[in-house]
Amino acid sequence: MAADISVRNVVLVHGGFVDGSGWQGVHERLVNDGYHVSVVQNPTQSLDGDVAATLQAVAEADGPVVLVGHSYGGVVITEAGLDPKVSALVYIAAFAPDKGESVSSLIADPPPGAPVPPILPPKDGYLYLDRDQFHASFAGDLPEAQARFMADSQVPWGLEALNGAVSDPSWQTKPSWYLVAADDRMIPPPAQRAMAERAGATVAEAPGSHSIYVSQPDAVVDLIKQATTG
Repeated sequence: MAADISVRNVVLVHGGFVDGSGWQGVHERLVNDGYHVSVVQNPTQSLDGDVAATLQAVAEADGPVVLVGHSYGGVVITEAGLDPKVSALVYIAAFAPDKGESVSSLIADPPPGAPVPPILPPKDGYLYLDRDQFHASFAGDLPEAQARFMADSQVPWGLEALNGAVSDPSWQTKPSWYLVAADDRMIPPPAQRAMAERAGATVAEAPGSHSIYVSQPDAVVDLIKQATTG
């Protein structure tokens, strides 16, 4: 497809425990290539609230939008993607729920031998990851100092967000792409592949931790560009 009719608007949606700053490398590359990029700062208190924040970014775009979600952000874009301005969905090591599914339901029955994310017991309705295990579980391919900063700057993840169920999965009617993080210890790679297949997504795979959106920005950008050209 010719560049002048490609989708030029990209909205990046982060997941749980982190904020939008992790998209910096992806943002820089896309902007340098002429894309209009918005980074959503999800409150991560409830799915409805995060969908509303994402739809605000979609509404501000001056044309069709490609929605990109990492981890729990995949749930957000699955729901927000119903907006008619959304042309495509890109899942980055993300949950891609079906109707009635939530993060909570998708992680309820992990396969034998799969790594268990070090999520601490809820505190006042919010979840955190164990700081001492954050590097190994969430950001194994990032420098220790960077992972420590991410662990110490965690965003509380609300139980309402964890339990928020999708009403109508947009991947059933919108084209989707999926980047599998082959070394992910938060969402098992086999689960990522299964969700991608169910969604009928175009799949790419790269070595990387759950923080592949930080550690492998080129792989992420390559897939986003595919989605912007159809």
